[in-house]
Amino acid sequence: MLLEMKILMQIGILFGLCLLGEVLSSVIPLPLPGSIISMVLLFLLLMSGIMKEQHIEKPADYLLSNMTFFFLPSGVQIIEYFDLLKSVWWQLFVVALASLVVCFAVSSWTVVLVVHVQGYWRNRTHA
Repeated sequence: MLLEMKILMQIGILFGLCLLGEVLSSVIPLPLPGSIISMVLLFLLLMSGIMKEQHIEKPADYLLSNMTFFFLPSGVQIIEYFDLLKSVWWQLFVVALASLVVCFAVSSWTVVLVVHVQGYWRNRTHA
């Protein structure tokens, strides 16, 4: 019984953050979705130590393990617009290929930059 109440409290925390993000999205004059604001709030709460990982561990693990379920509506929408997509498939392919190359390059350069910065700081602290 106590475990179920703990999980319900954790789900309540996540839903409360989602609700707060939606409210802030409607109040703030910036065009940010409530889900993004909620993730930023969760990140800030976790980084500041106000919220611990244990406060949302069970529902977060469940949601992450079932993440593919949340892509079903998008897949259905793609099938509904298949005729439209069929006429521009090559453009979508080019955009997907270009974004793959750019993402790979930026990720690689980021890793190289981080390794250089870590080496710089390591040499600076040992000198």
